[in-house]
Amino acid sequence: MVHRIHRIHRIQTLPVTPDKAWDFFSDPCNLARITPPWMDFRIVSGCADHTYPGQIIEYRVRPFPLVRLGWLTEITQARSPVFFVDEQRRGPYAFWHHQHHFAAVENGAAVRMTDLVHWALPWYALPVRALVRRRLRIIFDYRQHALERLLGRAEQGEDACRA
Repeated sequence: MVHRIHRIHRIQTLPVTPDKAWDFFSDPCNLARITPPWMDFRIVSGCADHTYPGQIIEYRVRPFPLVRLGWLTEITQARSPVFFVDEQRRGPYAFWHHQHHFAAVENGAAVRMTDLVHWALPWYALPVRALVRRRLRIIFDYRQHALERLLGRAEQGEDACRA
């Protein structure tokens, strides 16, 4: 049973071309570089050199101290260099649908990256919903700063954050 669907919506402008952004984000091995170290994120299988529809990626994560979870996602859609979608097939959520969109800005000199995540917890995890929401906000905040460190920070444009 899926309960209330929650949404994370993040927009970040990065000073790289859409092709360079695609090359970075479509390589699943880069996920560990933009995930907080305390999550001990590890790819178990499926780390191809690019993202493609039907790709299955298996991870291990530590979302909370002493809690290690397996997570299996499928790339359900991908259109280079515009967008891709990953959906959880097995893992901690009752529902997880993550859209990654890339749009050229500044005449192609930068890219506006949009993350749109819809998620829901299984019924037995509902008592910790507020904690999970806060943790996801922290994870996406870390991701934003890691991307600025790795790819640079765009001088123009406003970034939006809603979780």
